[in-house]
Amino acid sequence: MTGFGGFVLRRALGALVTLFALSVIIYVVFYVTPGNVAQITCGPRCSPEQVQQVAQQLRLDDPLYERYLHFLAGILAGQDYSTGTSVLHCPAPCLGLSYQSDQPVMDLILTKLPVTASLAAGAMVLWLIIGIGTGVLSVWRRGRLTERLLTGLTLAGTATPVFVIGLVLMIVVCGQLRLLPFPEYVAFTDDPEQWAWNLLLPWLSLALIESATYARLTRASMLETLAEDHVRTFRAYGIAERTIIRRHALRGAVAPLIAVNANNLGVLFGGAVLTETLFGLPGIGQAMVQAVKVVDLPVVIGMVLVTGFFVVLAGAVADVLYAVADRRVVLT
Repeated sequence: MTGFGGFVLRRALGALVTLFALSVIIYVVFYVTPGNVAQITCGPRCSPEQVQQVAQQLRLDDPLYERYLHFLAGILAGQDYSTGTSVLHCPAPCLGLSYQSDQPVMDLILTKLPVTASLAAGAMVLWLIIGIGTGVLSVWRRGRLTERLLTGLTLAGTATPVFVIGLVLMIVVCGQLRLLPFPEYVAFTDDPEQWAWNLLLPWLSLALIESATYARLTRASMLETLAEDHVRTFRAYGIAERTIIRRHALRGAVAPLIAVNANNLGVLFGGAVLTETLFGLPGIGQAMVQAVKVVDLPVVIGMVLVTGFFVVLAGAVADVLYAVADRRVVLT
């Protein structure tokens, strides 16, 4: 297929192939790691007979490829699992059952996803506003003290870990100034105002770090556009510099920003581990950390796959949006 429709279809098929390869790699890597999963799942006081029974229930005695095919069949069509006293049906897409709670992994992920989605969406809005605004201002004031100050701030923001920004904000804003309460997640459907106030500091922590990248990228792309011949022609015709920056230079920075934002948003939807752990947000990142501590492999694998899904999806969407924003892109 040719044209834009064919381009979208090829990107979708490429994303599916990537997800399949990712699932194989993740499954193999996690299940060839050393350690007796049955013993860990059963507990330290279990007898060898109980450990063997748990291993049979978890299909740990089957060859690795059979376990993977069983796992893949669950994603496509669902599976029935024995919990010892009953049979539990896990509907598609089924990522298995948690070793600790016997709950479907997908159900656990869906309970955590609104928290991570709230964190990602709000942070994205802030980092785009702060980052693009800073980049445009530094170009508008290029060659002056303002540009040098903004450039220094963006370099400092790029080098500062997110947990440092988060700790400083909590100590100053919540502890000393008492302008905001210490973050405690409230569902949007329960109280939209409290939802926003409690997520403001996590949003700012991520936005202040990520906006530095967007500011630098916006500035570099706009300066490159301003150095092109057609911009010189606009200046020769007497078009105001403000108009040139708004209508032409900023438009040239849109395409690279799409690619970077899609990648950052995809990773963030997969779980902002440091931010969620620091602020105590019950999202995917914090749940993954807890699953790693207790070696709950189905939960770890499921959440890593969900992270990969969002990253691959964001990359595919970014390719399509990039082609829409920049007509020079060859649709291959």
